[in-house]
Amino acid sequence: MRTTLTLDDDLAAALKAQARRADQPFKQVVNDTLRRGLSPALAEAESGYQVTPHDSGFRPGVDPLRLNQLNDSLGAADFAGSPPQ
Repeated sequence: MRTTLTLDDDLAAALKAQARRADQPFKQVVNDTLRRGLSPALAEAESGYQVTPHDSGFRPGVDPLRLNQLNDSLGAADFAGSPPQ
């Protein structure tokens, strides 16, 4: 399909540079870039890794918002050579 497309100057320059680096026609670089942008599933598949979240399972009584305070307490006790409080 033939159509007229108006690109911002910075985008046109980046696409032309990519075409030169890849030694491909400008038209092909534009089409490939649009395909990647329009298919997020394809872009995610190319990333090469997947993050699998899981529950950290803090024990009852452990406040995850105060872990830095616990770390400071343990570090100070270790430095002083005394047991943590």
